[in-house]
Amino acid sequence: MAGNAAPRTALKGSSVDVVVVGAGFGGLYMVHKAREAGLSVQGFEAGGGVGGTWYWNRYPGARCDIPSLFYSFTWSEELAREWRWSEKYAPQPEILRYAEHIADRFDLRPAFHFNTRVESAVFDEATARWTVRTDQGDEVSARWVVMATGCLSVPKNPDIPGADRFKGETHLTGLWPHEGVDFTGKRVAVIGTGSSAIQSIPLIARDAAQVTVFQRTPNFSLPALNSPLSDAEVDGYLEGFTGYRDMLRSGQSIFPAPPPDYRVQGEELETLKSGLWNGMGLMSLFAIPNLMRMPDLNEEVCEHVRDRVRQMVRDPEVAERLVPRGYAIGAKRPCVDTDYYATFNRDNVRLVDLRETPIETITKMGVRTTAGETPFDVIVFATGFDAMTGALLKMDIRGRDGRTLGEAWAEGPKTYLGLMVAGFPNLFTVTGPGSPSVLSNMISSIEQHIDWIDNAITWANGRQARTLEADPSAQEAWVAHVNEAAEGSLYLDAASWYMGANVPGKPRVFMPYIGEGYKIRIDEVAARDYEGFRTE
Repeated sequence: MAGNAAPRTALKGSSVDVVVVGAGFGGLYMVHKAREAGLSVQGFEAGGGVGGTWYWNRYPGARCDIPSLFYSFTWSEELAREWRWSEKYAPQPEILRYAEHIADRFDLRPAFHFNTRVESAVFDEATARWTVRTDQGDEVSARWVVMATGCLSVPKNPDIPGADRFKGETHLTGLWPHEGVDFTGKRVAVIGTGSSAIQSIPLIARDAAQVTVFQRTPNFSLPALNSPLSDAEVDGYLEGFTGYRDMLRSGQSIFPAPPPDYRVQGEELETLKSGLWNGMGLMSLFAIPNLMRMPDLNEEVCEHVRDRVRQMVRDPEVAERLVPRGYAIGAKRPCVDTDYYATFNRDNVRLVDLRETPIETITKMGVRTTAGETPFDVIVFATGFDAMTGALLKMDIRGRDGRTLGEAWAEGPKTYLGLMVAGFPNLFTVTGPGSPSVLSNMISSIEQHIDWIDNAITWANGRQARTLEADPSAQEAWVAHVNEAAEGSLYLDAASWYMGANVPGKPRVFMPYIGEGYKIRIDEVAARDYEGFRTE
């Protein structure tokens, strides 16, 4: 567990080419690429081991929501052929083992100091270097800094009155105890119905005496239909591996953009709606053309899903509380579940609709709503994350003229291509705001970004440039393009974490990029000698 590592001597006066922050999939691959390029590299990781999101998120039922075969790196064919996923949607322990296998296979662990949180990164304009300081007393000088800090790595603490008064057990899904939690015979409250709640509630309900789910906003969820992967499925993926890898590298999409006025209907629409229940989860939503551009089409799909929920939940009143209304399917990240709705047919599971009876406070004994107090032994806070910007803004990052990243992003995050920020030379953000990021297959987007960053560093070194930096005008043009791409989409109609709406005081800005051909665009920028970037 984090915090149990033996003491070490702090790095003082150390100088490297690259500092990598984070030992998730992005940090691991960046260390590998830096070493291949002959660069010295120092990594820092707040956790006690590699894995990033999958190191911390150990709650019951935690799984990827992209099929495992595609939640895999493609940069090493040997890696793809030697790693064998066991299930269609891999569970957290297996994904963590995959990260650990990569770290050991390519000897990446020695590059990192674990149980070490980066507190600041300050740019010195005279030397064109960053000074990175940690909570362990390290002070390292680096020419390049790569922030592989993850989009969902800062859990959002519950902003509920009295949350610190409860005398029983409390657990945050994003910081789950590594030794696990025994719910046997206990009265459990689960507050929140996002992905971590939807994945964990069915398993908690198997052991607990009573589970009460406190729901503010119902979420759309599709069935995983999880199952063991057959040899034939794995062999089929490996046979098509080269083509799949080349497709990703070329920037092609599995689902090409339809004409903007194309409205799927009739038998084709019925087939696509039925496909939502085939176990492909989010990919089955992406397959519906213009789903996020046509309100009437989206509502038809929403009603189809609502009807299926009504069929799965026996109590009509509970079913109606569970069906999402008031926002488009896809506007909040849909979930992929195993037996979530069926769990509400259990005698030991109860649903509390917080729109009808809001929580007034957490008490010493339990939870009090406007309908009264309920005692509990355990409270599980499934309250989500400060997504995309949270980890970056927790650090004191200072660029030119001592300006902080917080000041630069006071009105919302601004980047060029989701990769760099004007005024912060030689600092990269992996899957940052302004890139497809959380609306993509994250591991594929991480791989694309690290490859791009590696090539950019090689290009700058080849020109003997001291700095590489986003041009402010290019950044403004990109931000305008990101906003334009989102305009008219149904994403903007929901108060989602894509918009920062789950964090009080966070600017309401739609952060991901939903335009077409992102990979093609960033490759074209590189091919035009990093158009929109400055060097000196």
